Amino acid sequence: MYFDVWSKGLAELAVECIAVGVFDEPELTPEARALDHSAGGRIAATVARGDFTGRSGETLLLTDVTGLAASRVLLVGLGPRKSFARKAWRRGCTSAVHALARTRIRTAALAIERPGAKELDDYYFARNLAELAASALYRVNDLKTGKKAPTPLLERIIAGPVRAAGVETARRGFAHGRAVGLAMSVQRDLANLPANICTPKYLAERARALAKQYRTVRVQVLDQAAIRREKMGCLLAVAQGSAQPPRFLVLDYRGGKTQPAGKPAAPIVLIGKGITFDTGGISLKDPPAMDEMKYDMSGAAAVLAALTFAAEARLPLRVVGLIATCENMPGGGAVKPGDIVTSASGQTVEILNTDAEGRLVLADALQYARRFEPAAVVDIATLTGACVIALGAHHSGVMASDEALARELVAAGLRTDDRAWQLPLTEEYAEQLKSNFADFANIGGREGGAITAAAFLSKFAQGLKWAHLDIAGTAYQGGAQKGSTGRPTPLVTDFLVQRADRG
Repeated sequence: MYFDVWSKGLAELAVECIAVGVFDEPELTPEARALDHSAGGRIAATVARGDFTGRSGETLLLTDVTGLAASRVLLVGLGPRKSFARKAWRRGCTSAVHALARTRIRTAALAIERPGAKELDDYYFARNLAELAASALYRVNDLKTGKKAPTPLLERIIAGPVRAAGVETARRGFAHGRAVGLAMSVQRDLANLPANICTPKYLAERARALAKQYRTVRVQVLDQAAIRREKMGCLLAVAQGSAQPPRFLVLDYRGGKTQPAGKPAAPIVLIGKGITFDTGGISLKDPPAMDEMKYDMSGAAAVLAALTFAAEARLPLRVVGLIATCENMPGGGAVKPGDIVTSASGQTVEILNTDAEGRLVLADALQYARRFEPAAVVDIATLTGACVIALGAHHSGVMASDEALARELVAAGLRTDDRAWQLPLTEEYAEQLKSNFADFANIGGREGGAITAAAFLSKFAQGLKWAHLDIAGTAYQGGAQKGSTGRPTPLVTDFLVQRADRG
């Protein structure tokens, strides 16, 4: 997909279709009025007849329009003017791209009024538009054998209005938004695959393919023997009930400057939970919706997506991705409630519930991250149902040992409409993890379950600038709309961009 800003008058744009906004009073936006003047009043007449109400998300394609270089005009409803803000703008843009995708249109101009600069500056206007277009055009990588729906032909979008002084900023936003869209597709494709295809070995193959595609990315794959040499007892314990051997993936994107001695700069380390299927182990989950546990590797998919973005956008930053991946199965050799294992840090853990496995594999990954002397560490995981109860599907949960890092992530979520909410992480929660037989247990009871999971991870993150993103409620949808959402890739990529801009 190619994106750019339009600079000519709308009537002169050499595209197949022009999309303009209409409020629900009904009221034409300034761009719609300008286009209507050239089109001989056809837009105003359509609205006056009541054929188009301007309701939020509504669209109507007008064909054989005269007086314009374009032959078609797409009317896009923006809802009430008095409440028009980013959410309504995003819905309008998404509806426009969906409508265009249902046609054979290849080139289009979007002249949909945007909120004020304080809500949406030139960079985020362009970046969000490119992300929304990519998401709207995404097609699930299903394995159906029937006839597929035709691939949308839309290949070029020019958008505005953008002031002359903001054109280059907008073009940077388009470039980043396009890279985010690509990264989100990587995440969604991986997460949507069934667990009999997307195994730990498959994730390793995808990591190697990423390194082949981008010379700036290096990949190291640790097999079961190498994992054992690293003394990752927690990861091995989770994996021991499965016939699928575990893998530990190390991806190193080096786009940043080196220090005077030639040593790479301190990286941002992203850690992804890669449980390719989670039955709960011996603490077996209830059958309803267990098929959705193929999405328990969404954190790993998000890390691969983030490295894809960094390489595609050529960020001047070093980013290391660590992925601990295995299955959690109730086999004859599976770890049992009450078993005690030794983590890579040397600390012992009493496993009271084998369905609290994600924190175990992340614990060993956090210890591994120390060797990079990171500037910051962020783990990403579909970790707890408790986070879904607390925040629903609207916000990811953020907990951190470093307040500044937590604020960075929350701010990135606000800028990209991929929102997160910070939960407390005070020492009282760690009290719930006490064990009579080991350094601590892997669960702390029902109360504050999302926070006690983070408190467990904090035991392995001491001394690090560390934050935890619980994406259990945001990474995928269930039910009739089942599928990966691509979150938190917009948030994480914006965090990386801001870090890169800071130098």
